[in-house]
Amino acid sequence: MSQPDIHLYTAATMNGYKPVIFLEEAEVPYDLTFINFAKQEQKAPGYLKLNPNGKIPTIVDRAEDRAIFESGAILWHLATKYGEFLPTDPVKQSEVMQWLFFQVGHIGPMMGQAMYFQRIAAPNGHDEPYSINRYVSESRRLLEVMNTRLEGRDWLAADEYTIADMATYPWARAYVWAKVEVDDLPHLKAWFDRIDARPAVQKALTIPKAQPQFWDAKADDGAFAAENAARFASDAKKG
Repeated sequence: MSQPDIHLYTAATMNGYKPVIFLEEAEVPYDLTFINFAKQEQKAPGYLKLNPNGKIPTIVDRAEDRAIFESGAILWHLATKYGEFLPTDPVKQSEVMQWLFFQVGHIGPMMGQAMYFQRIAAPNGHDEPYSINRYVSESRRLLEVMNTRLEGRDWLAADEYTIADMATYPWARAYVWAKVEVDDLPHLKAWFDRIDARPAVQKALTIPKAQPQFWDAKADDGAFAAENAARFASDAKKG
């Protein structure tokens, strides 16, 4: 039996879900290797040959005999390879790429830091209110930018569902985990509802495993938060 072209290395994180969403939406066959952070598998020599930054996700495109790392680059590769979720019109394609880079350069880093300082640093003895306020406030500002953009629109770019939406959704939708308020952002919340209703997305959010604590405040009973903080305690100590 032949192997699928795409082999995905990923974990259950916001970046890790992004290529899974594309692959499930496009119904592209793939196989998957779960990267266990607790075992530092992302720093193993074999993996570093594929991704020198030692992060996830990474794909190997067997048909092209090469690895691609960085989630935005992976989504662009998959979209161009399979002709899905990226318009061919150059103006519309540029619009999609602008919002893709908005996620990669702003939404992800800022919300990631909001999560880090509240969910990892503080429980490990580095409670820094200034840093928390800085990143939560900037995350909120960026979600306000999205809310304005989505007024009168269903999707972020090109009047269609694209890799820009796929990239941004796991991060923005995790406002719960980042402790950012969105109750007064109706256009953003309507966008969440539209993507929440997509079966392929909901399936993707269970691969390699579900983390409902990221999306649902009621799911966070403290046990997962404590385990998460302990798992990344060594990162906090380095700080």
